[in-house]
Amino acid sequence: MLRRQSARESAARTYARALPIVPVRARGLTIEGADGSRYLDCLSGAGTLALGHNHPVVLEAIRKVLDSGAPLTVLDLATPVKDAFTTELFRTLPPGFADHARVQFCGPAGTDAVEAALKLVRVATGRSGILAFTGAYHGMTAGALEASGGATEVRVTRLPYPHDYRCPFGVGGERGAELAARWTESVLDDAKSGVPLPAGMILEPVQGEGGVNPAPDAWMRRMRQITQDRSIPLIADEVQTGVGRTGRFWAVEHSGVVPDVMVLSKAIGGSLPLAVVVYRDDLDVWQPGAHAGTFRGNQLAMAAGTATLAYVRENGLADRAAVLGGRMLAQLRRLAAEFPCIGDVRGRGLMIGIELADPEAAPVGGVGPRQAAPALAAAVQRECLRRGLIVELGGRQASVVRLLPPLTISDEQASAVLDRLADAVAAVARGPVER
Repeated sequence: MLRRQSARESAARTYARALPIVPVRARGLTIEGADGSRYLDCLSGAGTLALGHNHPVVLEAIRKVLDSGAPLTVLDLATPVKDAFTTELFRTLPPGFADHARVQFCGPAGTDAVEAALKLVRVATGRSGILAFTGAYHGMTAGALEASGGATEVRVTRLPYPHDYRCPFGVGGERGAELAARWTESVLDDAKSGVPLPAGMILEPVQGEGGVNPAPDAWMRRMRQITQDRSIPLIADEVQTGVGRTGRFWAVEHSGVVPDVMVLSKAIGGSLPLAVVVYRDDLDVWQPGAHAGTFRGNQLAMAAGTATLAYVRENGLADRAAVLGGRMLAQLRRLAAEFPCIGDVRGRGLMIGIELADPEAAPVGGVGPRQAAPALAAAVQRECLRRGLIVELGGRQASVVRLLPPLTISDEQASAVLDRLADAVAAVARGPVER
C-alpha cells in the first residue's frame, strides 16, 4: 500500500512521508497499523481529534443520525441536527460574544473559514488590506496563504509576533512584546508607513504550525485595543487552538479578549470535516449567496461536533488540559536541562512544542538562541516513531517537535508519551543523525 501510495499520489503529500504507517484501527490515543504495530498518536489529526479516535459519544452521535434516516447533507437548510450544533456552539463562546453573533457555515476545512472571514471584513469595511503576523499559518488556499508566514507578493502587511526564544527584536519577554505592539501602532498611525487602514487583523492566540508560540495575554489585549480604537475588525483564528486545547475552551479566553470574528474548524466537527465563522452581527452585511459551499451542511459532522463540544464542556476537559499540560511542560523543561540539543520548550495546555537547536553552535553575537536544527528534529520524529510514538514537526525550518494529544489522554498515557520522547531525544543526542 505504501508503494502504491508513493506511485499514485501527489508529490504534495506531507504526513505520509514522515509517518510511513498504514492505520487500520484506532481508539483514543492509540493507532494500530496494518502490520500489527501500535502507536501513541500525539498528532491527533493535526489537532482535530479532541476526544481521540472513535470516542464512544462521537460514534453514538453519528449512528443516531444514520439510523434516523435524516439527510446527510442539506446545503444551508435548517435541520434539528444543525440547530443542536449551533446551540451548543453558542453555549461555549466567550462571554459577551454569543449574544450578538452570527454564524456562517463554510466549506469543510479551516482554510475555507479563513477565506470567508477575510471576505467578510473586506465587505463590511469597504477596505481591502489585511494585517497578519510573522510565523502565521491560516491554511493552503490563496487568501489564507497570503496571511501565512511564508507568503510573497500579497495584499497583507506582516507584523512581528512576540516570541520569547526567537524574538524579532532580540530581547524577548515583556519588552519584546511591547516593541511588537509599538511597531503595530507605528505602521497604522504613520501616514508614511505605506499601509492604509486595513479591513481586518487576523492572528492565532497560539501559533501552531509556526512552532507553538503562545501570544502573551497582555499583548493580545493590546492588539484588541489597537484594533478597537481604529475600527479594525479583529479575527481570531482558533482552528487549532479551540475546544479546550490550550486550557480554556477558546484560547482568546486566557487574555479576556473578545474578537469581532472567530474562525473555527478541526475539533468542532468531532473528527469529521466542518468549518464555521462566528462574528459580530453588525458585520453581517453581505448579500445572499455572497459566500457558499456545497458541503456546508454536513449533518454527520454537526452531530459529531455537538457531541464533542458538549463532552468537553460537561467534563471540564479544558481545565484538565491546563493541569496536565502544565505538568508535561515542567517535565519537558527538565529534559531540556539535560540535553543541550533542546533549545526551548513552550506551549499552552495540551499544545506543546520542543524546539531543537544545534548544540555545537554558539548564539549569534554570543547572545540569543542557537541555530535551529531541523535535521535533529526530524531524527527525533523518526526515533519516536520507532518507539511507537507519533509526533508532528513545525516551526521555523521544521525544527519544533509538536505534541497535540487528545484531551482525553490519561496520566499514565502522558507518562508513556514523555518516556518515549525522552528516549528518542537521548538516542539522537548520543548518535549520528540519520538524514
